[in-house]
Amino acid sequence: MPRMASVTEPTTKTLTSQAQHQRRLVVLVDMDMVLCDFESYFLEKYREKYPDEPFIPLEERSQFYIREQYATIRQDLSLKCREIYCAEGFFVNIPEIPGAVAAVKEMNQIENVEVFICTSPLIGNYRYCVKEKYEWIEKHMGNDWAGKIILTPDKTLINGHLLIDDRPNIKGMIKKPTWEHVLFTACHNKNIVLSTKKKRLDSWVNEQWKPLIEEFKKKLEI
Repeated sequence: MPRMASVTEPTTKTLTSQAQHQRRLVVLVDMDMVLCDFESYFLEKYREKYPDEPFIPLEERSQFYIREQYATIRQDLSLKCREIYCAEGFFVNIPEIPGAVAAVKEMNQIENVEVFICTSPLIGNYRYCVKEKYEWIEKHMGNDWAGKIILTPDKTLINGHLLIDDRPNIKGMIKKPTWEHVLFTACHNKNIVLSTKKKRLDSWVNEQWKPLIEEFKKKLEI
């Protein structure tokens, strides 16, 4: 079973604050559709369980929430979607996004850079989702990375310089978070036109992330 932090241990938010104070670039990396291929695995399991139901090919995905887009086809399909990703074993078995684990580990080895995994738990599925997110990280990245997981429904509350996330619009209690959002390209956001100020990261395998990290280090004089 993955190791959970006790209440006596420093919170991960405290660790991110310490890293900022020590003049390190703090990078927050999302899990679903950044480290692990939620969309492809969902579609595979959905078609296995409901072979006669309509489905949305990945190239036609256009909304962040799968269940909301399926509901536009037929309302009851939204519940069928939840049955898939709320099932035991779903989150722990999602495959890795190509090159993600190696890239994030390499990023964390760069001088004055510290990476944390920042992910939101699935509301209504704490029984499996939270536990399996820890198990996924331990399985793919090693036990040490379990201590670098931040589980939060509101990422604006987390300290950091850079957040790599596939969600186009991240909102929460803090209107101006400490981090800058870099959109990681996924099937549901590929057609979104970004403002000139916003950055996009298309893949882990082409090392596009390396100049991005150097740019942020230079900007922050780290």
